[in-house]
Amino acid sequence: MFLRLTLIMLLAATGLASVTPAHARDTGSDAASRCEATTAWNDPAAANAISHYSLEWAPFGQTEWGWETYLPLIQQELATGCGAGTPAFAVALAGFQSRYSLPATGLFDPATFQVFKGLWQERRPFIMARFTGDSACPEPPPLNQLGYLVTEEEHADRLTRLLRRDTLAAYRAMVAAARAEVPDLADDPELLQIFSGFRDPEADAARCAVEKNCDGVRRATCSPHRTGTAVDLYVGQLTDLGVDSTLPASRLHMTRGATYRWLVRNAGRFGFVPYVYEPWHWEWAGPPAPVVHP
Repeated sequence: MFLRLTLIMLLAATGLASVTPAHARDTGSDAASRCEATTAWNDPAAANAISHYSLEWAPFGQTEWGWETYLPLIQQELATGCGAGTPAFAVALAGFQSRYSLPATGLFDPATFQVFKGLWQERRPFIMARFTGDSACPEPPPLNQLGYLVTEEEHADRLTRLLRRDTLAAYRAMVAAARAEVPDLADDPELLQIFSGFRDPEADAARCAVEKNCDGVRRATCSPHRTGTAVDLYVGQLTDLGVDSTLPASRLHMTRGATYRWLVRNAGRFGFVPYVYEPWHWEWAGPPAPVVHP
């Protein structure tokens, strides 16, 4: 446990920048009652309700207020649908903290987030290969392993033509399921279109040099897009801001939408894992392991 926790913390600290299979969620009035039932945790619940909107911190270098942007992924990790300001959420968070040798206060804090962040990064094959291997940037796949997107799959903001074939098949299965399960997605064909897929490493390096944004956040010099398994999906945008704006208000808007929340709960069914900082960025980690029932 100590070695794994150390790796998780190192991954979180690198800023190199996942989702577990969907868990059952409480819904309805009975669920609301269960979320509020554990009165012994009212104090941390009240503190979380405040910090959820007011915490001043910089988890990725720029100042942010509150942690609502990260709540969907945290709820998924804790297997709870209870809100950030409920006693049941505090209980679930305390259990997580205890498992990872943190003070089991039930209070959200930056130290707890670092562990979440490390776990999510640990699930990204691209990150793990670079972190635990020789740190060499992987070669792009041969052209015969790349497949073409159709017009309906490409977002008008930035046309992208290619993905690795296995990733493209998984993407298509995921989109079909999303449109069948979420009316908002079925009614808006723009949602879940791809605005960046496979990116040729030489062209990507040249562009990031010209635009002077090779900072590991906006466009890394060694991008997971070179593998053909990373996709940037349209999940909505604020007026006058780009589809990949990293401003805190932009990312918060995206994570509030039905598209992103469906992805958090369900993308793992199709082998996709998220990058926590960019709500639009998902990576294919391979076919998910089959569920084994006792």
